[in-house]
Amino acid sequence: MTKKIVVFTGAGVSADSGIPTYRSSDGLWANYKIEDVCTPEALARDRATVINFYNMRRREMAGKLPNAGHKAIAELEQYFDVEVVTQNIDNLHEAAGSTKIIHLHGELTKLREDSGERYITDIGLRDQRLDETAPNGELLRPHIVFFGEAVPMFEHAAMVVNSADILIVVGTSLAVYPAASLVQYVRDSSVPIYIVDPAELNIRSRNPITHIRERAAVGMPQLAEILKRKLGD
Repeated sequence: MTKKIVVFTGAGVSADSGIPTYRSSDGLWANYKIEDVCTPEALARDRATVINFYNMRRREMAGKLPNAGHKAIAELEQYFDVEVVTQNIDNLHEAAGSTKIIHLHGELTKLREDSGERYITDIGLRDQRLDETAPNGELLRPHIVFFGEAVPMFEHAAMVVNSADILIVVGTSLAVYPAASLVQYVRDSSVPIYIVDPAELNIRSRNPITHIRERAAVGMPQLAEILKRKLGD
């Protein structure tokens, strides 16, 4: 029976492709306050600034390619049943070839209605127009889970993590909640957890934990080789 691997990824995976994290001291986020560009209140107060911010983020993504970390995750599908749960809003997992992906915090290339998710459209990396509307005439907004909003895919992601035979955590310090709490949804204490991140982590778990203290582009290929070798054990 094919083992199920769930890979939970954070901003560190895409950082190796040149996409800065919002906590980094450089890049787009350094010039903005979260409350000005990534909250429902900001959208209501200054729609143009919010829309323009995400237009800039799409422009920033242009030409960015999946790195060795993304590719190693996608390659695991040749040997395991793999599902990716990501905090990232870029499309680099898709570009690398991963086929089952849950975007917890939304997708940068998509827009949705202001009032809900009944209508979602993919605009790629082009700019969103301020007056862009759904077929029903309602204004569109970035398909992003803003700070202070519920995470619609969380319960589904928790069910997926609960189905894992192996859990891999890559490129996240497990500091952003509720997403970080997903590690608590593993099925039981026998499920091994592999963490690929250069930072020292403060995580308590009854499960066996292996910490590879490397960037995603370095550590994830190493881990993929370890897991493939274990198939023959």
